[in-house]
Amino acid sequence: MFLVGLSGGIASGKSTVVALLRDLGCAVIDADLIAREVVQPPLKAYQEIVRSFGTRVLLENGEIDREALGNIIFSQPEKRLLLNSITHPEIQKVMLKQILKYFVLGYRYVILDIPLLFETNRLTKFMKYTVLVYCDPKTQLSRLMRRDQGLSLAQAQARISSQLPLDQKRPLATHVIDNSGAWESTHQQVLSLHSHLEDSLHFLWARLAVGGAVAGLGGLVTLLLWRFIS
Repeated sequence: MFLVGLSGGIASGKSTVVALLRDLGCAVIDADLIAREVVQPPLKAYQEIVRSFGTRVLLENGEIDREALGNIIFSQPEKRLLLNSITHPEIQKVMLKQILKYFVLGYRYVILDIPLLFETNRLTKFMKYTVLVYCDPKTQLSRLMRRDQGLSLAQAQARISSQLPLDQKRPLATHVIDNSGAWESTHQQVLSLHSHLEDSLHFLWARLAVGGAVAGLGGLVTLLLWRFIS
């Protein structure tokens, strides 16, 4: 099995691409969804966030107020780094468990939907392919303000600026899906990507290794742990 890292930028249309890939039967692990899960009370990341940011980032029911926390980290880069240091280890633990599950189920590859894949740059070395969902800057800003209508122009620009510009991510990816235009164009690009992944034989290295030297689930875990964290 091999790993495919998929990323984009805020309002680039990554969710649209992920939905199309899921419809095609791809196994997709959503890092953002996991990020929401690992900060639920009373988990470890939740406790560390409250300890580091205080009760000002909590809702009345005690859960994390994502909007309040977002306003802090988008305006203070050092706070964003602190939050990442709290949540990323917990997110990666859950992702690894899900990768193991798909490996045991016999999937050839798994797509990891990681919003900050190119910003953190820690996980790209584990990916056989990386995919960027791209759109031009003008379209990105327009879509963000249309999606989050409460944002001012300055707030929208700040949120986009908090991420590496899509034009700088583009040469870092092995595949680019340009989502600047119509849905039909994006759909055709996703179909082409899917065909390429399905035809790839890179999954064989793990299957052959397992067949020749690994016995039982314990061996599978050891093999994938080595591949994912070494």
